[in-house]
Amino acid sequence: MKRSVVLFGFLLAFGCGLHAQAAAPVDVNVCDVVKSPAKYDGQMVRIKGTVVAGFDEFVIKDATDPNCGFQVNGIWLSYPQGSKAKSGPVAIVTAQPAHNFAGTLKTATRAAVTLDKSKDFKQFDSLLAQPHQKGADMCLGCARYEVTATLVGRLDTVADATIKRDASGKIVGFGGFGNLNAYPARLVLESVSDVTPKEVDYSKTDAITKGDSVLTPTPGSGGAGFDDPFAAAVRMASHMNAGALGDDAQKAVAAFPTGKQQNGVSVVFAEGNEVTPDGPGAKDSPDGVLFNCFLNRDRLPGPSTIVALFHVGQHVNDLRSPKPDDADAPLIVLENNDWVVTSLPVIIGGQKFMTLPGGYLFWNAAWSADERQDKMEAALKDYLSNEALLSR
Repeated sequence: MKRSVVLFGFLLAFGCGLHAQAAAPVDVNVCDVVKSPAKYDGQMVRIKGTVVAGFDEFVIKDATDPNCGFQVNGIWLSYPQGSKAKSGPVAIVTAQPAHNFAGTLKTATRAAVTLDKSKDFKQFDSLLAQPHQKGADMCLGCARYEVTATLVGRLDTVADATIKRDASGKIVGFGGFGNLNAYPARLVLESVSDVTPKEVDYSKTDAITKGDSVLTPTPGSGGAGFDDPFAAAVRMASHMNAGALGDDAQKAVAAFPTGKQQNGVSVVFAEGNEVTPDGPGAKDSPDGVLFNCFLNRDRLPGPSTIVALFHVGQHVNDLRSPKPDDADAPLIVLENNDWVVTSLPVIIGGQKFMTLPGGYLFWNAAWSADERQDKMEAALKDYLSNEALLSR
């Protein structure tokens, strides 16, 4: 009997030890992670943060200090694979080694994360999936809410999110996470609580736009609609004036494969909110790299998909064949350049207005020729720093 009691006590202690190994998550804040990401890699953490589901952002910003003072001031948010959640970015591009990638890969072994689809999570996901639907039709990626919550999950980090290239510019090493692999940290969500929504104020731009902006059929399209956004984007690009910007726009839409072409670029109409694999893909690519584009058409009504294709295509070119000055440029520079290209189909297509997430009026056909550049630059600068959480 005594031996049984001792054995029972041992098993009880051993069981408690097993329970203790499932350690409580470490409390961290966004700015600390962004400052020193490498030391948090693989840790289960708890973060009080504000989540933004923007155009090409799905990020956690610090709830009290959203400007941490770094080039990227947020943590990319991902759901575990198979979560089938609704919220996420509108349009992103990620780079992945192809099956024929010739470089050396170090694939991390990461603990599995299971998403707790609790009542709190369902509220969180539903709020972030709601678009802003008042005012201008072309409110590109505008979300109705941002949501502050307590987030628990696994942090994946890299010391340097820069994509590595050889002397010829070819990609030989991959960067971080999220859009353009530019984020040094990613939280793979396990649970969410303390959900507090805040409706984004679009009242100023709504009062100006009044919901009457319409992208017209492209010249030469014969009045065709937008059933094939790729074809419509090509037609629109073909009517742009020659010059550096017009050339960039044409190259952006030429980045996508045509017919059965396999050029390493894929477009998936999905939310793009789940964790992406670290290892190589199953397909080959001309340069050994796959460029995976995700577009959420539920938040790209009507002709917005066409405009988004210009942005995403330019993203692909930023990664695949960057201009010499942009090869190592910070994300804010690439995003600035891409939004300039994205404005072209809006202007050429006869759009009266275009609003960026957060309520920044980026295009107004009523602006005079003298004030357009200043107003567009000011709106883009504020958007990139305040909403996209980027800086130099």
